[in-house]
Amino acid sequence: MTENDLSYQIIGAALELHKNIGPGLLESSYENALAYDLRQMGLEVRQQVPMPFVYKEIRMDVGYRLDMVVEDKIIVEVKAIESLASVHYAQLLTYLKISQLKLGLLINFNCKILKDGLHRIVNNLETAG
Repeated sequence: MTENDLSYQIIGAALELHKNIGPGLLESSYENALAYDLRQMGLEVRQQVPMPFVYKEIRMDVGYRLDMVVEDKIIVEVKAIESLASVHYAQLLTYLKISQLKLGLLINFNCKILKDGLHRIVNNLETAG
């Protein structure tokens, strides 16, 4: 399944979850509910995935955690905040670069209309040449 196919399924599940629950809950509630729904759809979901930081060939376990990784292809960062800041987009793009994955979804469930809180972040992987 391609990243686009997966993102379509993840976004659909997020929209359904938001439709049923609405805004106002904690981030962890949305993360766990979305992970449950995605697993029910037959997708592999890992939660709170440790993300080591490598600097000058030194691996540092500094406590970064990805909210979800779906099918080892898409990072899903779940938020439940008043509004997203530029740092949230930058953080997800950095996670994509470090993990060498192509696509991430930044989902802020604290929106009246969830489509306003859905953002696709693409890592334009550079190849050595």
